Amino acid sequence: MSIIWFIVVGLVAGLLARALLPGRQSMGLVATMLLGIVGSFVGGFIGSLFSPSRSVLDLHASGLIMSVVGSIVVLLLVGWAGRGRRIHA
Repeated sequence: MSIIWFIVVGLVAGLLARALLPGRQSMGLVATMLLGIVGSFVGGFIGSLFSPSRSVLDLHASGLIMSVVGSIVVLLLVGWAGRGRRIHA
């Protein structure tokens, strides 16, 4: 049941991140879900930087708020990295 819950939280976090970040992100539902899952791990990493009881190198999921923050960070990084790859006709 925890894997299904992790997928649902990843989908919700990805949808919220895409709604909060202005601009057009052309990705489907599966990519949005993967964005939320990766964002959850990034949010967990960011949260562990501010928590003295958790290790920074531990890979763990975080709550919904940090999952959304991590997803926004991932979206910004992907958008920033993809700017140089545009081909103008």
